[in-house]
Amino acid sequence: MTAHNRNTVALLVAAGVVALALPAIAQRAPVAKPTGLSREVLALACNPSLVHEAPMTPLRVSGSQESFVRTTFAPGDLITINAGTDNGIEVGQEFFTRRLIPIQRRPISRDNPATIRTSGWIRVYAVDKEMSLATVTFACDSLQLNDYLEPFVVPTIPTISTDKPKPQRDNYAHVVIGNENRASFSRGDAFVVDQGSDHGITVGAQFVVYRDKREAGNFLFELGEAVAIDVRPESSTLRATLSRDAFTVGDLVALRK
Repeated sequence: MTAHNRNTVALLVAAGVVALALPAIAQRAPVAKPTGLSREVLALACNPSLVHEAPMTPLRVSGSQESFVRTTFAPGDLITINAGTDNGIEVGQEFFTRRLIPIQRRPISRDNPATIRTSGWIRVYAVDKEMSLATVTFACDSLQLNDYLEPFVVPTIPTISTDKPKPQRDNYAHVVIGNENRASFSRGDAFVVDQGSDHGITVGAQFVVYRDKREAGNFLFELGEAVAIDVRPESSTLRATLSRDAFTVGDLVALRK
């Protein structure tokens, strides 16, 4: 056998030894697969929303299956959640992973609301009595240790009318915030406004976005248009469909009605 052949055999043997050792030194989740969802649906799943008080969030991401401590996770990672069969968790269940981001670093309140950042979603892989393993299916952002869980539901793409009624001029909403406390938005971006179903807004409703330059005797400047993609009683998430200039926090939003 030549020296070259001996080296080749040695490398193949070494590779086989490493491959055989892998199951013994680490737990691995199934390979991550495409979600099969359209880009529009994925974008809807990752949209921000607004709350004025912290929701009850007992289910959490509590760890990872690695030989070292990890605090962020990506698709295909195997993570631990702090609930199992005693809590009704079953293999195959899916959950959104989310976190609260207050506008200011102080408790969430009426004058300090928080955006709900959807970091992604997971699927339960194995279940014990008090804990479960789950695989990361999709990441809007990196999932983090202590993200809370809510049942996963595939978002429905809103139906948008081709009619464009005149915008109301006497009841403006205001641009409040976006994901990760983002304050500037353009076409395709999602942002939250401070009116919701209590103010007559429904999913699919259309809006015109204005800027008040505070010039006496001048018109509002029309920045662009948006559509409601998620509606809560006191707030709505809109997606910019047309932008002549960037929308920013405080800009006015008029419902077409």
